[in-house]
Amino acid sequence: MNPDRRSFLKISAIAGGGFVLGLHEKPFGLAQARRNFAPPPLEPRAFVHIAPDGGVTIIAKGPEGGQGVKTHLPMLIAEELDIDWKDVRVEQADGDDKLYGFQFLGGSTATPMNWDPLRRVGAAWRQMLLSAAATAWGVPESECTTKAGRVLHSASGRSAGYGELIAKAAALTPPALDSVKLKNAPDYTIIGTSRRGVDNRAIVTGEPIFGIDVELPGMLHAVLQKCPVFGGKVKTANTEEIAKLPGVRKVIVVEGTLTNDPILPLNPGIEPGVAILADTWWQAQSARMGLKVEWEYGVGTYQSSTTFSQQATEALKLPFDHVVSGYGDADAALKDASKVIEATYVYPFLPHNTLEPQGSTASFKAGKLEIWSTTQDPAAARRTTATVTGISEPDVTIHMVRSGGAFGRRYVNDDDVEAAWLSQQAGRPVKITWSREDDMTHDSYRPAGTIGLKAGLDAKGSVVAWRQHFVTFGDGKRTIMNGGIDPHEFPAGYIPAYQLGMSGSIPFRTRTGPLRAPGFNGRVFVLQSFLDELAFAAGRDPLDVQLELLSHPPASGYEVQPHNPFSLNPGRLRGVLEMVAEKSNWRVRKKEEGRGMGIAAYFCQQSYFAEVAEVSVDSRNRITVHQIWAAGDVGHVINPHEAENQTFGGIIDALSQMEQEITFAKGQVEQDNFDKQALLRMRQVPKMEVYFGRTEFSPTGLGEPMLPPVIPAVTNAVFAATGKRIRTLPLKRSGFAFA
Repeated sequence: MNPDRRSFLKISAIAGGGFVLGLHEKPFGLAQARRNFAPPPLEPRAFVHIAPDGGVTIIAKGPEGGQGVKTHLPMLIAEELDIDWKDVRVEQADGDDKLYGFQFLGGSTATPMNWDPLRRVGAAWRQMLLSAAATAWGVPESECTTKAGRVLHSASGRSAGYGELIAKAAALTPPALDSVKLKNAPDYTIIGTSRRGVDNRAIVTGEPIFGIDVELPGMLHAVLQKCPVFGGKVKTANTEEIAKLPGVRKVIVVEGTLTNDPILPLNPGIEPGVAILADTWWQAQSARMGLKVEWEYGVGTYQSSTTFSQQATEALKLPFDHVVSGYGDADAALKDASKVIEATYVYPFLPHNTLEPQGSTASFKAGKLEIWSTTQDPAAARRTTATVTGISEPDVTIHMVRSGGAFGRRYVNDDDVEAAWLSQQAGRPVKITWSREDDMTHDSYRPAGTIGLKAGLDAKGSVVAWRQHFVTFGDGKRTIMNGGIDPHEFPAGYIPAYQLGMSGSIPFRTRTGPLRAPGFNGRVFVLQSFLDELAFAAGRDPLDVQLELLSHPPASGYEVQPHNPFSLNPGRLRGVLEMVAEKSNWRVRKKEEGRGMGIAAYFCQQSYFAEVAEVSVDSRNRITVHQIWAAGDVGHVINPHEAENQTFGGIIDALSQMEQEITFAKGQVEQDNFDKQALLRMRQVPKMEVYFGRTEFSPTGLGEPMLPPVIPAVTNAVFAATGKRIRTLPLKRSGFAFA
C-alpha cells in the first residue's frame, strides 16, 4: 500500500499554536469481548423525537467521557434521517440497555458496535416520513425523496418539512431495521465532515454538566477515609469527636463488602473505612483531617515493589509456569541462529489519573434508587448498586452524566456503590466526591509486567526464532484483572518459530483493571522496542524488519482466524507503517549526534496505528520530543475533528505515562498526588501530524489504538540519538527524564 497525497486526511498541530487541520485473556479484554454478543433490537422512536417546527432531538445512547460519542453517534442517525445538523439537538440517554442496547464506554467499542444499527435507526425514520408524505399526497412512495429535513415530490413540486409530517409518521409501525436502505458513502453529507462537540460550549462556559456538578435538594456530601493498605479494616476511630464538628451530620464506620478472593473481580464492592457525611464537601473533608483511625491492615502489608521486582527476576530464571502459545521448534531455531539477542523489559503499575476524581450522587427512597453516575458501564452500575442495597435491578435508575475522563477507571463503579449504600444509611441523597489522594491511592491500577525475550537472526538478518517469558501477578491458575496476555499478539504468527510462556504466581492484593488500550498499553513498549533491538543487531532499518515480517504469509503451525475482526490484517499494518515513513521522511532521516528518530506500530481495538518520533537528548539525559507523526487506519472516519482530538490526546497521554508509576511499600501506595505523578506540561507537547488512511473498511475504535506505539517510538528514537536502550519504565528507572 503506497497512498498518494489524496488518499488520506492530514491533521497537524503545533505546541502552543492552533490546528492547521484464564491465565491469558481473550483479545482486547472484557469490553471488546462484549461485541460478540448480539445486541437487542432497537426501537427507532426511542432515539429520535421530531417537533412540529421541524427541530430534531437525537438521544445519545452511550456514556460520554471525552471520546466524542455524544456527538458522532447522533451523527450516524442524522445522516440517514437526512436532516441538517444545525437543526439537531442532542440529549443524553439514561442507562437502559433494554431500550438502547449495550451502553458502555471502553475498548473503543462504541463506533464499530453502533455504525450499522444507528444508521438503520435514522433510515427507518426517513422511510416512515416518506410513507407519511406519500400517503398524504396520494403518490407512490418510490417517487418521493428527502433532503435536509424535507420530503420532496419532484413530479408535482410538492414538499413538506418533517415537522409537518411527524404526526402521521409517528403513528406508523417502524420497518424492520434490517430491511431499510442505507445511503452510499458518496452521498454522505454529515458522516466524514468535522463537527464540534455538542457539549463544547457548556464545557468552556462552565455549565454544570459533569458528575462533580450534580446537586440535589437536601443532599449530604460524603468522604470515605479508607485504609492505606487495600482492604484493611477499622479497629478504632474517634467517630464521636468527628461527629461534633461543624456541618457534620453523620459518621459511619464502614465494614466493607470486599471479597476474600485474592484475585479480585472488576467490581469488588466497598472498601472498609470511615464515612463522614456533612452539609458541604469541604466540611466533610476538613473533618476528615481530624480523624484518628487505628487500622487492622490485614494481609496486604506484604506488598512491596522491591519484593515484586525480586520475585519477577527469580521467575525469569525458572521455566514457564505454562506455555500460552507456540508453533515450530523455538529451541532448535535459536540453536541454529547466526545471532541470538536477549533482553528483559519492565513496565510499572499505572494509575488512571482522570482529571475529574471519582464521585457519584445517589438518592435511595422507599426501596427505589436513583444514581447520577459517570460510569463507563451503566448496566454493571445498576447490578452492583442493587446488590449492595438489597433491591432488584429494575428499581435502580441510572442517570448518565458526562465524566471528566475515564480511560477504564470508571468500569469499576466503586463510587456508585459507595453513594448508593451511604444514601440508604442516611435516608437522604448523598454525593460522594473522592479527593485526589483517594483517587490515586485507591485506583484500579494498570498491572505491571516483566518480560524476558530471546530471539534469533539468520545470516541475512531475518528474525527466525522468538521466545517470550511473560511474568505477571496471580495465584498460578488465574491472573489479576487485565494481567493476562493475548496469545496472538504480534509478532506471533509472523516468525518461523515462536514460543510464548507465562509465569503468573506473584501474589497481589490490590484492585487492578483496564487502562486505555488494556494490556497493549504496557506490552507494545516491550515488543516494538525489542524488534528495534533486533534490527540494530542485524544492521538493518527497523522499518524493513517489520515490513519483512508482515510481507510473508502466517507461519506454518500458526492458527489463522481470517474471519475474526480481532485478527491482524498484515496489509493494513504495512499500510500505516509505509504511510508514516513517507510522511516523516523516515528513509532520508539525518544521522545527528544527540538527535534521532524512532518508529513503532501496532494493531489493537481492530485499528492500526504507526508512529514516528523525533527526539533530542542532552548531556544530562533529558529528552525533548520535537515531533510525532502518526498514521492510522480506523476505517471510515465519522468526525475528522473528533478523530484529531482523540489522536492528539492519546499521544499526549502516552508521553505522560512514560514518567508515571505506582509503587508499593508495606502495602501502601507511595504516590498520592500529581506532585509525585507527572503529567505532560504544555511546553513539553511536541508538534504532531496525524494522517488517516481512506479505506472501505467499516469504522473501528479510535479512543485507544494510537497510544501504545507512541512509547516505543520515543524510546527507539532515544536509542537512535544516544545508543542507550530504555528497557525499564518510567524513564527515571532508566536514567532519563523529559526536559
